[in-house]
Amino acid sequence: MQTTTPDTAPLNLAVLLGSNREGRFAPVVADWFLAHARRHPDFTVDVVDVAEADLPTSLSADPAPAVRDALAEVGPRLAAADAFVVLTPEYNHSYPASLKALVDWHFDEWQAKPLGFVSYGGVSGGLRAVEHLRQVFAELHAVTVRDTVSLHNAGGLFGPDGALRDPAGPDAAARKMLDQLSWWAGTLRAARTTRPYAA
Repeated sequence: MQTTTPDTAPLNLAVLLGSNREGRFAPVVADWFLAHARRHPDFTVDVVDVAEADLPTSLSADPAPAVRDALAEVGPRLAAADAFVVLTPEYNHSYPASLKALVDWHFDEWQAKPLGFVSYGGVSGGLRAVEHLRQVFAELHAVTVRDTVSLHNAGGLFGPDGALRDPAGPDAAARKMLDQLSWWAGTLRAARTTRPYAA
């Protein structure tokens, strides 16, 4: 009988959809990226969508009961993840407030875990949002991988059917980032098991 050990168990990848704006483009980008993530042999995938979780754009020190319930539901899913991908647009040279609220409410859940980015926007492809997020996640003791997936002028990249018009470059970027995440996720999971991380 074959047993599953921590070293051979699938890696849990949480993909965070960071926009909750009405009419958002996030589902189009997410559908494309999630197809890659779910095909990757090393990962099982959990999607954490700030819109579905009904998280606010900011949090008080004592949020309303409904907000507490939403955060309580998301927390264990983040804690169970071995790696994260943040899918974010760029709003005014940065990332959405709803994503900031989700990130800031949690702390231990991010520690000593790898994180990658899928960003989209206009000419910058969301890269300015990513650079802001790198600083935030460094403060939370997460490890961000170098390579990102950046979709410039994203609205024109996808056809009416939601498929990329020219998928070669983005598909290759997604595979490269997922492979980097897999290496870091397996390595850091083993490290956390043998020597728990102390922030």
